[in-house]
Amino acid sequence: MRYRVRHITEYTYGAPVSLCYNMAHLLPRDTRNQLCLHQKIQINPPPVYQNESEDYFGNQTFYFSIQEAHKKLVIDVSTEFEIAPINVLEWQIQSTITCGELRSLLSAPTTPELRMAKEYLLDSPQIRRSADLGAYAESTFADDKPLLQATLAFTHKIFTEFKFDPSTTTVATPLEQVLKQRSGVCQDFAHLAIGCLRSVGIPARYMSGYLETLPPPGQEKLVGADASHAWFAIFIPTLGWVEFDPTNDLMPNEQHLVTAWGRDYSDVTPLQGVIFEGGGSQQLAVSVDVRRV
Repeated sequence: MRYRVRHITEYTYGAPVSLCYNMAHLLPRDTRNQLCLHQKIQINPPPVYQNESEDYFGNQTFYFSIQEAHKKLVIDVSTEFEIAPINVLEWQIQSTITCGELRSLLSAPTTPELRMAKEYLLDSPQIRRSADLGAYAESTFADDKPLLQATLAFTHKIFTEFKFDPSTTTVATPLEQVLKQRSGVCQDFAHLAIGCLRSVGIPARYMSGYLETLPPPGQEKLVGADASHAWFAIFIPTLGWVEFDPTNDLMPNEQHLVTAWGRDYSDVTPLQGVIFEGGGSQQLAVSVDVRRV
């Protein structure tokens, strides 16, 4: 399957900004089933400096600075992906490692992959392990439970017990509050799952990207109707990193397009930076369009 994605970010400032430095996680990365065929970045006003690089996690980053007064900043990123399907049913049949076996392997890791996976057991800026998070997940991830099947069950648990409601959280809402109120958005559900998994000794990382949404039968797909999406992945020694989407109760396949991954959202923020001399109040508008080619 081939997709074309256009992601437009627009900042409007109350007062002219004379200087800004920014880093973007808007360029896709290649994965075992995803290949980026083409990418193009247009920035207005034009940057005086720009550079593409990789961060600690291997994500594609784009640095740029603007040194002219501006009241509007527009970042327009167009990319084209090719996605190969994953036989997730075969993975479910093949993967027999239990939760207890993985915890035992992590206690004395013998491979580079296991040692690197342990990094995703630690607390991160937006995710802290806790007794409450552990209690919510511990029965699902008992030692004798097959790990992949347990994670599927936990994904379904979040899907059925939490309500998708953008009005109840912000990017700063603590996980304990999300757990208590049983509502939030895809970012909250991914963070919650990761926090619970780490609290019971299962390595988990944050996945950021796009999700193709299909319109109701007989209706046209709306431009910009798609949005950035978040899900999570766990480490299974026989399979590597395996992804789960609690917002939609499934294992991601061809309709999930990966941009970046890290410990939590703070590692893969689409755009972050600093502005000098100006700005004042600001308005942010984001439009994402995912289309099959």
